[in-house]
Amino acid sequence: MTPQLQQAIKLLQLSRFELLEAVQQELLENPMLEEGVKEISEEHEIQAPAETRPEVSYEDAELMRNADWENYLGDFSSTAKQVQFKETEALEEMMSYEARLSGKPSLDGHLLWQLCLSNITEEEEMIGEAIIGNLDSQGYLMSTAEDIASETLSPLALVESMLHRLQRFDPVGVAARSPRECLLIQLEMLGQDDPILLSLVGDHLEDIEKRRYKPLLRKFKIQMEDLKAYLDIIQSLDPMPGASYGSESTIYVSPDVFVYEYEGDFVIVMNDDGLPKLQLSPYYMDDMHLAVKGPDREYLHDKMRSAMWLMKSLHQRQRTLYKVVESIVRFQRGFFEHGVTKLKPLILKDVADDIEMHESTVSRITTNKYVATPHGIVELKFFFNSALEMDDGTQVGSESVKAIIKKMVSEEDPKHPYSDEKIAAVLKERLDVNIARRTVAKYRAVLGIDSSSKRKQVF
Repeated sequence: MTPQLQQAIKLLQLSRFELLEAVQQELLENPMLEEGVKEISEEHEIQAPAETRPEVSYEDAELMRNADWENYLGDFSSTAKQVQFKETEALEEMMSYEARLSGKPSLDGHLLWQLCLSNITEEEEMIGEAIIGNLDSQGYLMSTAEDIASETLSPLALVESMLHRLQRFDPVGVAARSPRECLLIQLEMLGQDDPILLSLVGDHLEDIEKRRYKPLLRKFKIQMEDLKAYLDIIQSLDPMPGASYGSESTIYVSPDVFVYEYEGDFVIVMNDDGLPKLQLSPYYMDDMHLAVKGPDREYLHDKMRSAMWLMKSLHQRQRTLYKVVESIVRFQRGFFEHGVTKLKPLILKDVADDIEMHESTVSRITTNKYVATPHGIVELKFFFNSALEMDDGTQVGSESVKAIIKKMVSEEDPKHPYSDEKIAAVLKERLDVNIARRTVAKYRAVLGIDSSSKRKQVF
């Protein structure tokens, strides 16, 4: 493939933000390319009204120039003298915008701040920094005390002492080596010394997770109400103390296409906001027509071809994206009218045959692209889903079945949750959908729904 064709294919699969970054980079590197001014039609152009000044007499003009307005307003002035003075300060003397921003606190920074405030020796501070450097995003220690002692060339007893001290920093339980140790530290700091509670956390976390309560009642010889009180205390603890200091920032999605409903039909609008209007530079085009010869002329010709190919590729990308979304709207009209429960089975080949393009082109143009629909912003890949057979010979989309399963679980009785077999039977009975139990389990795992044994609420 030619470099130009490779560039066109690359532009197809770029997300909106990546595309804007690529175009801005090309504007910096290619002198023949520049950003044009978007034209405004005369009917939409807002004409500023002509400035009209009222006639002022000579006496009034003198009064306006000589009046001591500050003393006249006195205490009734809406701005103090200090504020008025600050408003006239030079911009370079004011605080920068970056200095007024607050950074997101990190777990490492929060712990190092507490470590610096502690009354410890330089060796203990070095050990503490090594411990903090070996924590994962949830706050658990990913190394052993022996490894940290070897790394810092310190006695093992001193490392264990610093680890014990660090585990009682805020958040309590950080630097623990297991969930059991993390919860026990939190119970200690809460002053909980009930032997049954400590045994439940120390020896029976797996039983609690799998809701095996009857053996616990027999072992500790307690009633269900007493066990519930213990479980309420355990559930108030935080098994992931460092999770609230996660370093991952929120990723915001900007849709590439908008689909609006208008008078019973759907209108497709491309999102060109922020995408510059490209044009060839008139300045360098004039140089090419003048007596520019040799390497300079070849350089300008090469950059001109590159700029023209980029503009053509961008136009082709937007045109292909429009045609794909238009085809999706035709195939998935039920979704745009009624929602995810009406999503039909669809594969890339169906859209490729409809718009007479290659299947790989459809795959690339639907990668990292988002569309704003009447039912929310979704990725274009969302509309392509496998099919499940129904008794009448028709098919239903897998995403529709997932939505039905999610709705069933949200409306179930918490004390008698649906098993996978029950969900499959209900789908067969109510919707005539032929689905196996293992398929229900797979869809449930994709949706992040626990098994029935973990969803069951005894209390």
